[in-house]
Amino acid sequence: MIRAAVIGYGNIGRYAVRAIQKAPDFTLAGVVRRQVSEIPLELRDVPVVSDLPELGPVDVALLCAPTRSVPELAKKIIAQGINTVDSFDIHGEPLLEYRRELGAVAKQSGAAAVISAGWDPGSDSLIRALLEVMAPQGITFTNFGPGMSMGHSVAVKAIPGVKDALSMTMPAGSGVHRRLVYVELSPEADFAQVEALIREDAYFKHDETHVYQVDSIANLKDVGHGVIIERRGTSGETANQSFTWEMRINNPALTAQVMVAAARASTKQKPGCYTLLEIPLVDYFSGDCDELIRRLV
Repeated sequence: MIRAAVIGYGNIGRYAVRAIQKAPDFTLAGVVRRQVSEIPLELRDVPVVSDLPELGPVDVALLCAPTRSVPELAKKIIAQGINTVDSFDIHGEPLLEYRRELGAVAKQSGAAAVISAGWDPGSDSLIRALLEVMAPQGITFTNFGPGMSMGHSVAVKAIPGVKDALSMTMPAGSGVHRRLVYVELSPEADFAQVEALIREDAYFKHDETHVYQVDSIANLKDVGHGVIIERRGTSGETANQSFTWEMRINNPALTAQVMVAAARASTKQKPGCYTLLEIPLVDYFSGDCDELIRRLV
């Protein structure tokens, strides 16, 4: 049995606990959260602590924390020889830099880290790669939404004066997106200043962004999301190959499920840092490899 801990008990953490409890080869070591004086009813039979060592031996920690706090948290935990899995969701160079830095710590401590194990980056990354295998020449468009972006919403919540926030991703087609940001402000906050900070944030500055002040975010929130990935390309010399992948999901539930599969896979890797793309697909599954091949190949 893989002994797993959940770090953080927000949107993703709640679903991570449930996914671990449903997995046949996992046992839940416990939950690490800042607030331990008031324990939710659903955690009454689960150890809840404020510091990871209080849980005793742990094989892997699922980091269900805001993306911008994940790199330092991951380095701290993996330095203890504990595998880590996260859903770091910033693409491009920040992801590559994080992978390099965490990989060095992981190799030194003899542990394995899987980063960006959500659905994008994450499972969508695998779909894009598979489509490119089938049509090496061409172009892929990833169209998100309509739905709530957890990473963008958390980024807005961190802005001074924002009491609560919801960022909705609206697909405009061909991989272009609009961000509809709803903010519930503290009494002393200035909307114009908050709006300017949102537009300057790295999560938003490359997209068309609209910011609205509302009285209550609770009345708007829905964690549903979705994606359509389209590729048009060429297989060998044959053009006009067309592929479409579509899904409609509960955002945090899917992220948590992918993280649990990645946690399982982490126990089968050599020390280092990995994205989902670098791990054999069979390593995400529990059970006998021959049976998986019989069923899926």
